[in-house]
Amino acid sequence: MNELILALAADYGVPLLFVVTFLSCLALPVPSSLLMLASGGFAAAGDLSLPMVALAAFSGAVIGDNLGYWIARALSEPVQRWLSANPKRAALRQKAEAFMDKWGGSSIFFSCWLVAPLGPHVNYVSGLSRFSWPRFALWGAAGEVVWVSVYVGLGYVFADNITAIASLLGNLSGFLVGGVLATGLGIWLVHASKARDKKSRRRRQT
Repeated sequence: MNELILALAADYGVPLLFVVTFLSCLALPVPSSLLMLASGGFAAAGDLSLPMVALAAFSGAVIGDNLGYWIARALSEPVQRWLSANPKRAALRQKAEAFMDKWGGSSIFFSCWLVAPLGPHVNYVSGLSRFSWPRFALWGAAGEVVWVSVYVGLGYVFADNITAIASLLGNLSGFLVGGVLATGLGIWLVHASKARDKKSRRRRQT
């Protein structure tokens, strides 16, 4: 698979990079990070233009982020009605909106590069919760600057070791995503336990 991606990067270069980063930000399973590394390597060899590689990756990512946001926002009203029809779902919706109001900007920024596999899903949640689009676009663009700079830059600097770098970054990203999910699950379990204890105390008091 890696050899195929490197061959495609050599043959189609900048246009392919734009399309792949765009699709990755819509949660489609495409190797955007590896392709950015490969494109950076080809730029180091003089086969591709480094500014064009960076521009293609950044513009594809930003357009994909914002399209995902607006798709989710267009569906937000029926989803909100479905959530509001049930008290438990309504409470979950309120918590999600409160979280986005408090941490939305930073979560969007870090999901673009530090825990990139979660990025497309954060885009959709931002749209569904009707998070402020100017703030979403600003934080998302800032995060994509970091994402593109890191991956294209590493490909440019370590052009002879792209596969090894890709494996290392992939493992690191998976570890961070696992840590985020484990932390979220732990917080949810703590809150669920506290809520269950409160209900038990109320039953005993009555």
